Parts: sequence; C-alpha cells; structure tokens
Amino acid sequence: MDYSFEKELISEGYGVVCGIDEAGRGPLAGPVCAAAVILPTDLEIEGLNDSKKLTEKKREALFDVVKEKALAYSIVMVDEKVIDEINILQATLLAMRNAVEGLEIKPDAALIDGNQKPGLGIEERTVVKGDAKSMSIAAASILAKVSRDRFMLELDEKYPQYQFAKHKGYGTKLHYECIEQFGISPVHRLTFLKKILDK
Repeated sequence: MDYSFEKELISEGYGVVCGIDEAGRGPLAGPVCAAAVILPTDLEIEGLNDSKKLTEKKREALFDVVKEKALAYSIVMVDEKVIDEINILQATLLAMRNAVEGLEIKPDAALIDGNQKPGLGIEERTVVKGDAKSMSIAAASILAKVSRDRFMLELDEKYPQYQFAKHKGYGTKLHYECIEQFGISPVHRLTFLKKILDK
C-alpha cells in the first residue's frame, strides 16, 4: 500500500490526483455511498487499508484521521429509489461522479477502485482491488464505508424491526427473516428483492 499509482499519474503531468471508492453495492436496503479523497502524497497514515479488512473501531478512528489530513474529500450517497430506477451500477457511478464534483480542489486525474470508469471528464485509471493498493483509494474506502454504516444506524432507529444495525442492509439470514416477518420497508431496494416480491 503506497502512493505509486498517484505518483505515476503525477509523473505524467497530472497535478492533483483523487482516489475514489464506494460502499454498499450489495445490500438489499439503503443507499450506495461513494467517496473521493485527495491526500498529500507524502502523508503516512498508519494502519490504512481496505476498509473491509479492518475492524469497525479501526475504521472509525481512521475516518477521523483521513478527514483531518486530506487536502480535500467528498462523500455522497445515492438512495434506494434511484438504485431501483437506474440500477446499482449506474447509481454507483453517479455517486462517484457527484463525489468528485463535491471536492473543493478540482482533481486532474482519478484512481477508481474496480474496473468501471464513472466518466468524470478527467483522466481516469481503474485499479482492481485498489483499496488494498492505493493510499487514496483506501482512504476513500474508509470514508464511504463508515459514512454508510452510520447512515444504516440511523435507519435502524427509524425501522428497528429490521435490525439494520446488525447487518447494515446486507442479505444475511437475519435480514431475510426480518423481511419475511415484517414485509418490505420504504428503504429496501425493490430490484434486489424480486424473488420475494414475485412470491
């Protein structure tokens, strides 16, 4: 995990490079969240890694560090209604574009986790498993994951019967049992629950 991808772009003449990642493509409920982050390329953030490999406590601590040390960051959510309307891939790419637009410093190039380019109008490089290779993408991964998890805790207070605090909207056994018992909530993604709706 280092800044080699960022430095490669800078060596090619791109001044400001941002990292982009998302959280929440897979869940049955709630929004997809994307974050864009610009870090100083000499900044060491100890313990920074793919958010999925870290404990919740570690992610929470790193969330504050990234926000404090980043030159700029932006976090955007696209809700389940839009996901149902345009599909999860398009909703994810929309969240990524909006996150980049929300940056206070305009980047010249972007590193994107995965293999899909959102179409930012700037130089875009995709990095498969980028959240374990690029510091900027890893930082974006932390911001997206923690922001979405916190939002799911708010939904848990609103819809306690679905126990969102435990599964964050993912399709766990518990979550399916809750849907079976209480039906589909206003924050569920209907396109993800076709099998249940078709019963």
